Amino acid sequence: MIDVVILTYKPGDYFFKQIKLLEKQTVKPDNIIIMNTEEKYLNNLLYGTAFGERFSNIKFNHLSQREFNHGRTRNMAASKSEADYLIFMTQDAMPNDEDLIKNLLRPHEEDSMVAVSYARQLPNENAGPIEKYNRHFNYPDKDRVKTAEDIKTLGIKTFFCSDVCACYKRSVFEELGGFVDDAVFNEDMIYACSAIKAGYKIYYAASACVVHSHNYNMIQQFKRNFDLGASQADHPEVFGDVSSESEGKKLVFGCINYLVKSGNILLVPKFIFHCAARLMGFKLGKNYKKLSKRVILKLTSNRNYWIRHWDMVEVPDNLSAGYGKNSEGL
Repeated sequence: MIDVVILTYKPGDYFFKQIKLLEKQTVKPDNIIIMNTEEKYLNNLLYGTAFGERFSNIKFNHLSQREFNHGRTRNMAASKSEADYLIFMTQDAMPNDEDLIKNLLRPHEEDSMVAVSYARQLPNENAGPIEKYNRHFNYPDKDRVKTAEDIKTLGIKTFFCSDVCACYKRSVFEELGGFVDDAVFNEDMIYACSAIKAGYKIYYAASACVVHSHNYNMIQQFKRNFDLGASQADHPEVFGDVSSESEGKKLVFGCINYLVKSGNILLVPKFIFHCAARLMGFKLGKNYKKLSKRVILKLTSNRNYWIRHWDMVEVPDNLSAGYGKNSEGL
């Protein structure tokens, strides 16, 4: 058995497209488990449709915005499934063809020591040259199997794994205790590290493709990298002994070279500013323990995580507190 888990928040019409593409797969999922944040948004989307009747194998689960957590929410989904394999996806990951699931399963069928296989991410049609290069840099067109032996040569890239679309073997998932419950970011890499250190393999399946990319502005880049740095600071057992700086340098110089050769030299200053924002956010995130809670809430892209993490009584700035209610409605 294989189940697909999709995390949704304020889904749009693309949600219907994603489900249809999954139902057209050559290897079909037994169940599709929806972990939806804020019930009212999904209800509004589905109102007046026969969605539930048409797709009887879809199971809906709702949680509040304050309850959502990257690791715990996925663990909750796993507890609702009895499948041998779990494919975790985000709502904006679109299968590129009808063989996505088949190509994600293949590495597991060929090698029993594969704990996770993750998909290649292709840029959207509206992706700019910088984002196109980023996709190619992180998701090349050749398969790669990663083990503990690769740590010396690949460094932090050994643990790179994205659950934007990834297939997890359930027996290993349970053996390792699933995702770390409390994570602001990088729950997939933290899991990949624990799998590799336990002797398992991480498989990058280049033939399993989803369309997924973002055109983040500088502020968004800064905030995402703040959370990235914070997650690394919280998990020195994963990131303490390996450096990400060499990979960062490869990306920077490679992208600049690509922009120049592809006739997009005018985008080089923009790219450099974006890199500066990412680096600044990352450095501040790595040192978040020296910052006040108020400052952290201004720098993060995931305010709810920190509020829940600190177990704060008051919810600042009219932050949503569950199913569309404000904090006074709890």
